[in-house]
Amino acid sequence: MSRIVVIGDAMLDVVVRPEEPLVARSDTPSRVRFSRGGSAANMAVALAAHHEVMFVGVVGNDEPGEMFIRELEAAGVRAQVQVAEGSTGVVVAVVDDEGQRAMMTDRGVNLLLCMESVEAALDRPFDHLHVSGYTILESATRDLASSALDMARTRGASTSVDACSAGPLVKLGASAFLRAAGGITMLFANEEESLLLSNSPDVAAAGVALAQAGDEVVITRGRHGAIVVRGDHVWAQPARDVEVVDTTGAGDAATGGYLSARLSGLDCEGALMLAMESASNVVRGLGARG
Repeated sequence: MSRIVVIGDAMLDVVVRPEEPLVARSDTPSRVRFSRGGSAANMAVALAAHHEVMFVGVVGNDEPGEMFIRELEAAGVRAQVQVAEGSTGVVVAVVDDEGQRAMMTDRGVNLLLCMESVEAALDRPFDHLHVSGYTILESATRDLASSALDMARTRGASTSVDACSAGPLVKLGASAFLRAAGGITMLFANEEESLLLSNSPDVAAAGVALAQAGDEVVITRGRHGAIVVRGDHVWAQPARDVEVVDTTGAGDAATGGYLSARLSGLDCEGALMLAMESASNVVRGLGARG
């Protein structure tokens, strides 16, 4: 069992799947779910099934913040969470008939994460540090993320980063993102993010190019599964053939399952198979927990 620290956003997820075409200026029958969310928190929960995990982030002094902490700890994650004056972050995901979603995000107090909280978490013994890409993409926390990764490397721990979101990545630029995340052990990205980060024409080329930024690169491809690139080796796995209700959290489940398996000693191929199983469990239901 590894000791893992995860740094990232604390969010409330509100997932909406309309059951009929949207009607302007009127009501549209929909399925709506809300729960603890956030890419890093989803990763922490996936890891906590087999490892000792601490989550570091910020919530507001409100009911969603209390719910976030309560649900995270119920999942077996130790929550080292700042409570700040203001609102906990919220993301509203509107899901279409194919399970794909558009997200509207209010990051709330997440920008207030302070270095003291990070240093307190990293002052304890740990084996691996995962930093959410959102922490790098936001200028208010970018230096903090880089410093945390530097501290982990100094202490001999392995590290990982998830690119997280294509839109903010375009605004920041690939070189700035990779520079801030420099020297990581493992990089996670979806297909669109990998092409942006590598300026490559296809996923295979992107994996090879990005393997220079991290020892191991995992690229999730939605319905096409995922690939892993490590050195000169490439592994691929198809997505499982299941009914897709909602893809919210599927990428986090896949990357969390993969990282958990690798830290438990499984090889890349075996870890990738488990990652696809983890993702298939999530897409069957509405919301990040399936």
